[in-house]
Amino acid sequence: MDAASDKLMEEFREVVAAAEELLNAATGGDAERMQELRGRAEEALRKARARIEGAGFQLEAQVRDHPLAAVGIAAAVGLVVGILLARK
Repeated sequence: MDAASDKLMEEFREVVAAAEELLNAATGGDAERMQELRGRAEEALRKARARIEGAGFQLEAQVRDHPLAAVGIAAAVGLVVGILLARK
């Protein structure tokens, strides 16, 4: 799972880099370069979106296979968040 999260983070970095280049090119006014960068940004976003959907299906399968563990994890996360918010 660690390799999968690394791959997802790399895809998000690609999306952010493409978006930054697109914004930088927008100020330059080069229409051809804008089209190229827009295509790259759309492709990176499409790949990241597909990866997230796949991860969602995997998560759903894990929750269906281990419902008590999922409830326990959710309760623990809720407890930690509650404690952190109460400290304020």
